[in-house]
Amino acid sequence: MGEITNVTEYQAIAKQKLPKMIYDYYASGAEDEWTLQENREAFARILFRPRILIDVSKIDMATTVLGFKISMPIMIAPSAMQKMAHPDGEYATARAASAAGTIMVYKDRRVVEQLVRRAERAGFKAIALTVDTPRLGRREADIKNRFVLPPFLTLKNFEGLELGKMDQASDSGLASYVAGQIDRTLSWKDVKWLQTITTLPILVKGVITAEDTRLAVENGAAGIIVSNHGARQLDYVPATISALEEVVKAARGQLPVFLDGGVRRGTDVFKALALGAAGVFIGRPVVFSLAAAGEAGVRNVLQMLRDEFELTMALSGCTSLADITRNHVITEADKLGVMPSRL
Repeated sequence: MGEITNVTEYQAIAKQKLPKMIYDYYASGAEDEWTLQENREAFARILFRPRILIDVSKIDMATTVLGFKISMPIMIAPSAMQKMAHPDGEYATARAASAAGTIMVYKDRRVVEQLVRRAERAGFKAIALTVDTPRLGRREADIKNRFVLPPFLTLKNFEGLELGKMDQASDSGLASYVAGQIDRTLSWKDVKWLQTITTLPILVKGVITAEDTRLAVENGAAGIIVSNHGARQLDYVPATISALEEVVKAARGQLPVFLDGGVRRGTDVFKALALGAAGVFIGRPVVFSLAAAGEAGVRNVLQMLRDEFELTMALSGCTSLADITRNHVITEADKLGVMPSRL
């Protein structure tokens, strides 16, 4: 194996190392996988407007997220079942970066309460409530592979909560299992209810429209993660980078807006921040690098993204995150003449 020079190269290594069923589970998207492709391609259509002759000898990438100072605006998205990728699983990922916790809302309210208590005891700083999964998207690779959790793994978060087991099914064991557990009646009142049982800030993950952004603000969310679930739920929704500006405008600065989906380069991070994101979350790059090289792989992914982002800032004439503005990028809408007001 030659030297890894960018984040994407880990995917090919993970494909060689992992059993097909497990690689496909991580890599695939819903149905035609149009959104899966678009999550990446939409970034490629955004161009830069760099500024020159600015002293960039010192660059500060530090930022504050929900009151916590972090070294860069690049965080790790909640990704389930990482032990399928590497025996150290989430432990290795947590060691490589202090990640925020996530829960899904299950039918039995006491179950959620127990999960929240576990998250608090474990020292998690926020809860990401995934809101785009009232049912599991149709992931055809999982159906073909009859995906089922490998026998040596358990859904550790749910141990002792009497949720039953994931059995072999005629299609995807995961889809059948989730169908029996997830509460399809989940609504904004549950976001309110969660706030009554925990003081941890609640990030609503899965918002891609202005309408839902306004509701997230009204219902007391601490932040929004613009996400299409890694293109694994509803196919033909826009790429998250394409939906970002709509959400940022609707949020009106009342809460921070983050982005996940398709981030593979430091240039992607810069583009997201220029369009108003407070930071980005990475998912698949973590899982693939974990599969390829364990904790060291995840550390390397974070370092490569950090280095690329720092270089992009320097070449764009930005010395701090506050310097990154909407004027630094040109989007498809701009090219069509729907130009933002350039100040």
